[in-house]
Amino acid sequence: MVSQTTAPAPADTPPPASPPVSPAAHAPVHAPGELAALAARHGLTVSGARPTLPVYVRQLWGRRHFITAFATAKLTAQYSQAKLGQIWQIMTPLLNAAVYYFIFGVLMKTKQGVSDFVPFLVTGVFIWTFTSTSITAGTRAISGNIGLVRALHFPRASLPIAMALQQLQQLLFSLAALVLILLAVGQYPQPAWLLAVPALALQAVFNTGVSMVFARLAARTPDISQLMPFILRTWMYASGVMWSLDKSLAGDRVPYLAKLALEINPAAVYIDLMRFALIDSFHGSQLPPHVWAVATGWALVCGVGGFVYFWQGEESYGRG
Repeated sequence: MVSQTTAPAPADTPPPASPPVSPAAHAPVHAPGELAALAARHGLTVSGARPTLPVYVRQLWGRRHFITAFATAKLTAQYSQAKLGQIWQIMTPLLNAAVYYFIFGVLMKTKQGVSDFVPFLVTGVFIWTFTSTSITAGTRAISGNIGLVRALHFPRASLPIAMALQQLQQLLFSLAALVLILLAVGQYPQPAWLLAVPALALQAVFNTGVSMVFARLAARTPDISQLMPFILRTWMYASGVMWSLDKSLAGDRVPYLAKLALEINPAAVYIDLMRFALIDSFHGSQLPPHVWAVATGWALVCGVGGFVYFWQGEESYGRG
């Protein structure tokens, strides 16, 4: 019986290979503070981190051409599917004014006791439309452009600012129609018309600030955009668009606090400034001294406050 023996392994046979070791196993372990210092030393920042306010303002200024082009493109595309095209930019506020004239001026007789009711009404409708459409567009500034927000890195405030600029451009078309209406009813250009420029500038700042507030709120809670029509409709009725607030507030029928709230209502203030600038019958009356101060205060508080409030949520947009 022959015994079987195992042949010894050749002397040059390599030893069995050890399992591969990941390079991460040899990487040093850093504390969070050390990692932050290392990133800062090499100029690395958190992706999408909110910049400081001065840097944010400079970034916005650097995107000013994009903001202008985006607003113009949105305005051009607004009625691109309609046969009348851009004519609707003028027809829409005119038709609104015609409806309000029939309902409030003819049926409800609010035109009684109001001098120059047609320019009074048309001016109120056009100026109110500027505020309402700016805020409505602001609620969709982030949610309506979510693909752009998630795909590109840019200061998100560009979007509500562009939306407000779009509505300002829309207002310029409406003002051309307003001037023709004023001329048709015997209201001719006067030096007081120049007051319309600072009044519209203050209103534009106010509208932009408020639209930025609602842009951030609607980005977090989209249902706000569904509530806006009801909020804006109530605000419109309290702003003297179709009737004179001065006559409605005369006497002691309205409580003092309610009267004060209506008098400092920003929409009503900007409408009054434009009516005083454009309508002859308002030139003879003394504009209350508080109106310009209130208009400036609302523009500063809402413009600056709305911008800072929107900037504070910069890191959250598009991540929901």
